[in-house]
Amino acid sequence: MTVSTPDCESATFDVGEMTCASCVAHVQKAARAVPGVDSAEVNLARGRAVVRFDPGRTDPAHISEAITAAGYPAAPQETGIEAQNAEAKRLQRQMHEARAWFRRAVVGILLWLPLEAIHWALREFGPAHYQHMPAQQMWMGWAGLVASTIAIVYVGSRFYASAFRALRMRTSNMDTLISLGASVAYGYSLIYFVAGVLGWLAPATEDRLYFMEASGLLALISLGHWLEARARHSAGSAIRELLNLAPSVALRFDGQNEPKEVPAGELRVGDWFLVRPGDRLPADGVVLEGRSSIDESMITGEPMPATRAVGDEVIGGTVNGEGRLVVRVTKAGSQTALAQIVQLVETAQSSKPPVQKLADQAAAVFVPTVLGIALLTGIGWYIWGTVHHWSSGSIWGQIAMTVCSVLIIACPCALGLAVPTALMVGTGRGAKKGILIRNIDALQKAERIDTVVLDKTGTVTRGKPVVGEVIAMDGVSADDVLRLAAAAEQFSEHPLARAVTTAAKERGLAPPDPEGFTNEPGLGVVAQVNGRKLLVGSAALLRAHGDSSEERGAAAGGTRVFVAQEAPAGGIDRLGLISVSDQVKDDSAGAINDLHRIGLRTVLLTGDNRATAEAVARQVGIDEVHADVKPGEKAQVIRDLQSPRGPQSEIRNQQSSSVAMVGDGINDAPALAQADLGIAIGSGSDIAKEAGDIVLVSGSLTGVAAAIKLSRATMRKIRQNLFLAFIYNVLAIPLAAFGILNPLIAAGAMALSDVTVVGNALLLRRTNID
Repeated sequence: MTVSTPDCESATFDVGEMTCASCVAHVQKAARAVPGVDSAEVNLARGRAVVRFDPGRTDPAHISEAITAAGYPAAPQETGIEAQNAEAKRLQRQMHEARAWFRRAVVGILLWLPLEAIHWALREFGPAHYQHMPAQQMWMGWAGLVASTIAIVYVGSRFYASAFRALRMRTSNMDTLISLGASVAYGYSLIYFVAGVLGWLAPATEDRLYFMEASGLLALISLGHWLEARARHSAGSAIRELLNLAPSVALRFDGQNEPKEVPAGELRVGDWFLVRPGDRLPADGVVLEGRSSIDESMITGEPMPATRAVGDEVIGGTVNGEGRLVVRVTKAGSQTALAQIVQLVETAQSSKPPVQKLADQAAAVFVPTVLGIALLTGIGWYIWGTVHHWSSGSIWGQIAMTVCSVLIIACPCALGLAVPTALMVGTGRGAKKGILIRNIDALQKAERIDTVVLDKTGTVTRGKPVVGEVIAMDGVSADDVLRLAAAAEQFSEHPLARAVTTAAKERGLAPPDPEGFTNEPGLGVVAQVNGRKLLVGSAALLRAHGDSSEERGAAAGGTRVFVAQEAPAGGIDRLGLISVSDQVKDDSAGAINDLHRIGLRTVLLTGDNRATAEAVARQVGIDEVHADVKPGEKAQVIRDLQSPRGPQSEIRNQQSSSVAMVGDGINDAPALAQADLGIAIGSGSDIAKEAGDIVLVSGSLTGVAAAIKLSRATMRKIRQNLFLAFIYNVLAIPLAAFGILNPLIAAGAMALSDVTVVGNALLLRRTNID
């Protein structure tokens, strides 16, 4: 898929034959070498590369050709809902590769383990002279030669082919080390075995030959690759499960208004389709007929079904309950909420922290460095053996063992898998919970947060205010107050205005049309109605127009909307007061408690009056309140909280804070951008408009604490994996060079390192984030 940006385009490629962090570095180098390519990020765990390029200088075809020419078959990849077939092919290819590794592992184990067991049994329990018998005179020696040769030809064919491709490109990779390691063990043994048969050298005993080690290391590494492939398949399950939510067919109404089955990909905006009970919705839309409960848990993470009726929005990929629905398509293909979620998850899984980029750069020179260490190891043991007067067979046997061990144990697979596997599991789990993490930067920011700032309307509260009490002044009825307020507010999109106009409609009042209308942001509206100037809004609006009346208390939790008119003799005459309340969401108090439990401080930030804001804060348990803040001033409040010089610095003991802002992503965009971490409350069907680093699809505040706990857990796993990968090589290479690890243990340890890193990442699935 190709995604356009103002200066560059971004294309995703499916890349094959990558086995280690060195391969990642080679693919990135090949892509970046193409003129016009700005950057390339490669994900080893998913076998994909994301490349940004100047479309005026190159295109995806040339980039894929360059990557393929480097020895890694590449092709442009589809993303979003259209990626379902591509993902199925990738999954099929991945399973085919896993089965191939399994076959090699089984053959290798059958060639190695029985002989190894018999050899051990004879050595421990056999005749005393067994250990001193020449291998050329024993059936075990010949059996080891035959079994090892078959293992080299069949089990090792994949490693040798990959190493040869790298050699042709004048580079090296993990398979270079494995091939050389197996070749050293097998070649040394073959030379001594044949030379002993021909009488050129003294016959070697079984313990001086490494035929079985060559077979065993190829078997163990193949087994490790199979286990790794299965673990990577499990780690990448989130994308597949999301893509599987999209049905392959839809019942679209034709020209005769009859539902006909068509591929879901053929749906276009404006089409009507039928959804039967139990069906998945093929696209986003608006209900035209029917009423039903919709299971949206797979998109929003909310377990309870949502009731949807005529006029309500529905999300593609969700499951219809018991009712029959007719839906008009509003978004199809890559524009649907499900496609956007898939795209966000894939983007997050391709991101890398600076430490992983450093690991990739190190991996680019890792294999040549290991080859140099192996050479020095061989020279060192030759000198040591010569100084201590070892026999020629002992010297070369020790060199073969240690060099082979160094080559095998130093493969940099774990370095390339450490970050992407943890990211795949963490972001995938978040997506299932309705938590969309845009990139690893968001994870890093989220784990450092100590203060959470929450917008009130639509975040802590439902965002749908309703009119309560209407108070009229002398000579004016309550209906007149509500009707005049509705007349002034009927063209405003503010939630309070909609509450007033809805209440007037419900009471059967017919507001006159205004002759003029002016919106004063953060204050209210001024309108000309029936020849008089009406002011409807906050007390600050009235004061701005010359009102000096003394303020009285407001009902707890309610917002006061004043209705006044300009007096003929000047000044302001108050006509009445409308109390509008916005109910707190059922789960807000529990969500705030969750934030406090993980050590976070909470702040309410709102443009509403202080009395209302403090009442809401008390109801849900928020620590601090900033009220009467205009939209343009919210970013400054965030800056004050971040800086110890802010107005709250005395309360915060002169300590700066790492601040997360939680808002709707539209009106709060400046504050979201200013905050260290922006968390946008999504609607479930309009992800693209959200501006946060993290998007909560369900609109529930419970996702804030869950997102931060998930971020902390994921970053913890990333650090653990990188530590395991680095410490493995730091400790293992010296042990192998000093002869403490034999080739079989080295092969097992190398395979185990990959599985350990991936398995550790999979433990994220058990981390409690609820």
